[in-house]
This record gives sequence, C-alpha cells and structure tokens, in this order.
Amino acid sequence: MYVTGKFREKERVIEAIRAARALGAMTVDLDVFSEEPLELPRGVLERPSRMSLVSVSGAIVFGVLATAFIYWAQNDYRLETGGMPVFSFWATGVITYEMTMLGAIVATFAWFLWESGLASRRGRRAPVPLLDPGTICLRVRCRGSQSLETVEAMRRAGAIGIDRSVS
Repeated sequence: MYVTGKFREKERVIEAIRAARALGAMTVDLDVFSEEPLELPRGVLERPSRMSLVSVSGAIVFGVLATAFIYWAQNDYRLETGGMPVFSFWATGVITYEMTMLGAIVATFAWFLWESGLASRRGRRAPVPLLDPGTICLRVRCRGSQSLETVEAMRRAGAIGIDRSVS
C-alpha cells in the first residue's frame, strides 16, 4: 500500500519523512516528488550510492579489455616490422584511453538508470503522482496495518492532501 501526502513547505516534508522513519519505514520505501530540485538536509533521506566505484570499475574493465584485444590483434598475425616491436603501448595508447573513458561513461549511465529505478524493479512501483504547482509529494510504501498511522503522521506534519493506493 502507498500513502502519498502533498505538502507546500519543505520543512513539513522533512517532518513527515522523520515521522515515517520513526514508524519503521526504510529509505527505499520513501519517494519525494517535486517540480523543482529539492535539497534536503544531510541525514534525512540518504541513500548510499556506489556510482564512483562502478564508474572506476567500468573504466578499468574497458581499458584492460581494449588493451588485451589490441595485443591479441597485433600478435595474431606475425608481421615483419623491421626490428620494431609488434605491440607498443605508445601506438595503442589512444585506443586504450578512449575505451577507458567509454567504459566509465557507459558504466556510470547504466548505474544511474539502475539506481534511479528506471531499469530495475524498483521503478515499476506505483506511478508518479500528479503534482500541483508549488506542491511536494511524499510517497510512503507501507503495510496495510501501518497505513492509518502513516496517514496520521502526515496530517500532524502538515499535509494538505493525502491519498492511499494499492499497487
């Protein structure tokens, strides 16, 4: 069950988030929707991100694979090079660099899609609520037995409208 509260002020949303957390809601159960970017104080609704680790890992994997492929391709057929090495890091540096950057970009974009819920099961939850101009919506996923407590906590926090839905 989802309980969605509409608020006009950011401070009221913060109170509602803290009340929902006190009732046992986890950060993955809380979604905030706003027409404009909403900066919340540290510790209110933090979700850990592994974006930097994934970005660096993607860069390393793509760079190593590109270098290994180039090494394999250059040594697959023996060529007469007149005493020059067949494989040289100077000659393959541009391709290795470009593939390393491509790996970082692809991994970062894919992880962004995953963390935002656009490419995971988390994104297939209840639809995004319709926002009135100047409102902020807080959606809380809770069990049916907790929905009344959640509605009451949102009312105490100053919600101007509360909707319940089952999805």
